Amino acid sequence: MDKYNSFHILAKPTGPICNLDCTYCYYTEKEAYFPKDHSFRMSDDVLESYIKQYIASQDTQEIVFAWQGGEPTLIGLDFFRKAVSLQNKYANGKQITNTIQTNGTLINDRWCEFFSAHHFLVGLSLDGPEHIHDRYRIDRGGKPTFELVMKSLSMLKNHLVEYNILTCVTRHASYNPLEIYHFLKQQDIQYIQFIPIVEREVNEGAVELSLRHGTPPSLLMEEAQQTVTPWTVEPDMYGEFLIQIFNEWVRHDVGSVYVMNFEWALASWIGISSPICIFSEECGRAVAMEHNGDLFSCDHYVYPEYRLGNITDSLTDMMNLPSQLTFGKKKRDTLPSVCRNCEVRFACHGECPKHRFLVSEQSEPGLNYLCASYKKYFKHINPYMKMMKQLLQDGFSASYIKEIMMD
Repeated sequence: MDKYNSFHILAKPTGPICNLDCTYCYYTEKEAYFPKDHSFRMSDDVLESYIKQYIASQDTQEIVFAWQGGEPTLIGLDFFRKAVSLQNKYANGKQITNTIQTNGTLINDRWCEFFSAHHFLVGLSLDGPEHIHDRYRIDRGGKPTFELVMKSLSMLKNHLVEYNILTCVTRHASYNPLEIYHFLKQQDIQYIQFIPIVEREVNEGAVELSLRHGTPPSLLMEEAQQTVTPWTVEPDMYGEFLIQIFNEWVRHDVGSVYVMNFEWALASWIGISSPICIFSEECGRAVAMEHNGDLFSCDHYVYPEYRLGNITDSLTDMMNLPSQLTFGKKKRDTLPSVCRNCEVRFACHGECPKHRFLVSEQSEPGLNYLCASYKKYFKHINPYMKMMKQLLQDGFSASYIKEIMMD
């Protein structure tokens, strides 16, 4: 299938609105782009246009709808009942799958019954044990959320809802890899994704000067945010975090615990195109749709100059705008020479452009903030990945590596 006929949309039915006030969240600030009296709720017309066009535009037999926020459950169950009804209406024989990313604090039995009945895959945010999770994941009143999330986890299990866990790795968390991993294993969690937190501080003086001269918001981000936040993981510690967990996983948990970071890496060693955009050679095929139907180049580039149009326009035409194709190729074309010549480029490809704000030793811009981590991590797992690749080629399960490691 032509890659330009395949794309993914991250839909935000309540936009950036959330009932939590997580310290490291980068998206709730998008609320400032809308009028104060604005209703942060996806209309029926936008919802129907989205579902109709998205299904029609995809050449695949399975269509995946991804719902995120803010906090998408704020819009209520009736919205998702309507969404499922419209998906059935326009399915045209295709298989429809839904995923939803939630902080879990509003989940109850009714939500779980719905998720189970309609086979939703639920991504639940859980950063680890209580003292780590509650350090940054607090509600609007500053109260901790760990107990609510754990209650939701229990309900999802009781209702046999398919779920995975998204764990954010902050500076503090990066020093506790095995404590976090053991905690997640103790909850019998099988699917885990570790997400590095990298956020930049805004220099207020630079902001004022840039706004005075009409600098676009995205350029403001690139020019004014030169220092990272206190909770940002250190450049080499994310790699160390992954390595420590990998060392235990490869000896004990391959085949029983699916750490998506390691699964993605194995795909690269096998020679399969990366299943996620951050490790793809190019990007631009995963866009974000706000609650009002506006489409943006990427979830991390929701700025006016990256607006592609509205879902009431032609979705396929927007996805193939010259500006969007250029946006996608820019990831590959702007790699500094140190990345182009790197031995682990095939697995990294410079990772996400939003993290490329360092200058290389060759004085080239565009070096990824996490470069040191990825070099260390990918080089460390290389012999194990080669071993698992060989096992698969010989007709064995990759989990057989655990037996080899015991010898």
